[in-house]
Amino acid sequence: MSGCKPNQAPGVIATPMDTTFKGPIIVDPVTRIEGHLKIEVEVDQGKVTNVWSSSQLFRGLELILKGRDPRDAQHFTQRACGVCTYTHALASTRCVDNAVGVDANLPDNARLIRNLVLAAQFLHDHIVHFYHLHALDWVDVTGALTADPKKAASIANSISTRVTKAEDLKAVQDRVKSLVDSGQLGIFTNAYFLGGHKAYYLPAEVNLIATAHYLEALHLQVKAARAMAVFGAKNPHTQFTVVGGVTCYESLTDERIAEFVGLFQETKQFIDECYIPDLLAVASYYKDWAGIGGTTNFMSFGEFPSVENDINSRWIPQGVIYNRNIGGVGDFDPKLIEEHVRHSWYEGDKAYHPYKGVTEPQYTSYEDRDRYSWMKAPRYDGNSMETGPLATVLVAYGKGHPEVKKLVDYVLGYLGVGAPALFSTLGRTAARGIETKVIADQLMVWVNELVENVKSGNNKIYQDWTMPDEAEGVGYVNAPRGALSHWIKIKGGKIENFQLVVPSTWNFGPRCAAGKMSAVEEALIGTPIADAERPVEILRTVHSFDPCIACGVHVIDSKTNQVRKFKIL
Repeated sequence: MSGCKPNQAPGVIATPMDTTFKGPIIVDPVTRIEGHLKIEVEVDQGKVTNVWSSSQLFRGLELILKGRDPRDAQHFTQRACGVCTYTHALASTRCVDNAVGVDANLPDNARLIRNLVLAAQFLHDHIVHFYHLHALDWVDVTGALTADPKKAASIANSISTRVTKAEDLKAVQDRVKSLVDSGQLGIFTNAYFLGGHKAYYLPAEVNLIATAHYLEALHLQVKAARAMAVFGAKNPHTQFTVVGGVTCYESLTDERIAEFVGLFQETKQFIDECYIPDLLAVASYYKDWAGIGGTTNFMSFGEFPSVENDINSRWIPQGVIYNRNIGGVGDFDPKLIEEHVRHSWYEGDKAYHPYKGVTEPQYTSYEDRDRYSWMKAPRYDGNSMETGPLATVLVAYGKGHPEVKKLVDYVLGYLGVGAPALFSTLGRTAARGIETKVIADQLMVWVNELVENVKSGNNKIYQDWTMPDEAEGVGYVNAPRGALSHWIKIKGGKIENFQLVVPSTWNFGPRCAAGKMSAVEEALIGTPIADAERPVEILRTVHSFDPCIACGVHVIDSKTNQVRKFKIL
């Protein structure tokens, strides 16, 4: 793996757990891309025995879109998220492309530019997730204060081709110390690792390396965001996609393409020299988590098409996996999707296909465990499905995707674990890094295709089309968080119905009419809790799906019913 040196992984540590604890734990709200998430669990003898995943904010974007011009949809749906806004723009644009039939004639340059911006989105999103949304579930920043910078530099140089100097790590250590000594910890205030925590067990030197790269990534992630803006005009909320193609004519120059490549190369260097080595280093000390946080069924739409309207032409393949059977990947069939509302805050109990979806809110109460979420519960062929990087990597691995298979086998070998370790919180986190790496390694292929097209005189990036009086269409995007689909029905040239089925709905929705848990609910069953007042283990699995940062935790003591409040990173 480029930029990463092989190293001996340590053994497996016994997962700490308070077997005397019994009672509920409520994490509320867990902030994420679509508002606020409440995770409520029941714990018995130190392990999670039941889970309720509850979205606490009603958005109603589907209602806002009714009666509007279909071309306007992307400008509204992008506002569903402040992080990966482009994925919603792309899904909305693709669904109208499909409805009006222009996806069959989309200019090749438009396809390539859409691919390039999406690839940059993946790099940005996954770097931010690993370092700024997920790392503090594993890394004890204050633990870096006891590190030996020389030893830390030696470790860093043994796992990466980048030259790390002890004096640079010492400077980072001094910055952390000044924060701690001041008593004003800023972004680390109220972190679970403060004062020590049994569930954190990285060596001090690895804590120091990860902390240094955490701080560096705060600046580095801007490079990927700027790369998106080269074609997208701005970021977030790109302004270049239109039904029939893209509008960024001014970005077809040698200078603008070179600007994109330069920003990408800086980002890729950080991925190769920091992100992947850090991921492997941290994972090697948490191999007990290779048996925690797994799910059963997986779905990926695949991504980066070579033919816009052919889902089977996507460079990362589509597919579904049942019962963890990697050797039996099936094809995705959109007719098998239904959205359930039996346990959601919506009217009725019947499940509908997204084309027939109904969004009629009916709130009950915060404490209700029967109807307990603003999210619907999408199911595929009646099954709860995990979507996201792990599903993408598993499907690609099962279908023999050469680049993915090579990296998965490398990671498993590096950590000294078998394929079953993929079905876990650790596997989910590793898969995000693998997905990042394979996309970064492929990106210049698409750049070179675009350059050759422009050199040959092909500057076409838009295809004319005509709005039909009635039509329906769907846009599939395999976003950084997973399978995203937008479904539209057009009547009288206006939006009659619009439904968004987003990755977090698949992963974080409530139970369906059959009582089947969502992916995160299933994944949290059996999670060990070492300290009920600081349940970092819940956050590890929740954050591994990338729902964003939680801002408050309430833990109810099973004996006194005392509610304790905590802030978390």
